Amino acid sequence: MKRRHLIIFAKPPRIGRAKRRLAADIGAMEALRFYRHNMASILRKLGRDPRWQCWLFVDKGAWRWPKAILRRTQVGDGLGARMETALRTLPPGAVVLIGSDIPCVSANDIWRAFNGLGKSGVVFGPAEDGGFWLVGLANRRIAPGIFKNVRWSTESTLDDCIVNLSQIPVYVAKRFDVDNGSAYFRWRGLDSI
Repeated sequence: MKRRHLIIFAKPPRIGRAKRRLAADIGAMEALRFYRHNMASILRKLGRDPRWQCWLFVDKGAWRWPKAILRRTQVGDGLGARMETALRTLPPGAVVLIGSDIPCVSANDIWRAFNGLGKSGVVFGPAEDGGFWLVGLANRRIAPGIFKNVRWSTESTLDDCIVNLSQIPVYVAKRFDVDNGSAYFRWRGLDSI
């Protein structure tokens, strides 16, 4: 049994279900194309790495794709409750959770996060917009209430989580997530290189 778990938080790749803020800037079909492309890329890069067990936590119901990845349904009211439930419901071992809109994530980023959990019980991957693209816990008893009173989708999101901790976290590389048109066009520029 693997003692490290990677959770990828995702929504079904359907119009109106994923990347709604992005769709408002670039259109629903283009947002869906980005989401499907990025999910396939993340799963290809991270889904079968032997250093961890990969889990796909899907919002609101079963997602049949991809069959090779273990899946669970997100449970809880609000993003923080769903993430906290996911972090605490897997078999024993260190757990790292990422979103599904981080185009520059690599297997080395995830490995550094697991290594960081050996130095501190909590690890974050800061996002350029003030949030975070990765959170990890060395064990499930660490950081109860980590997502309490967090102002989601603001430049204060990560800071709000840090306030809830009784220890200093370790940080891995800062990355950008694709939540709006400017981030999308930045990604398009990188994708064409």
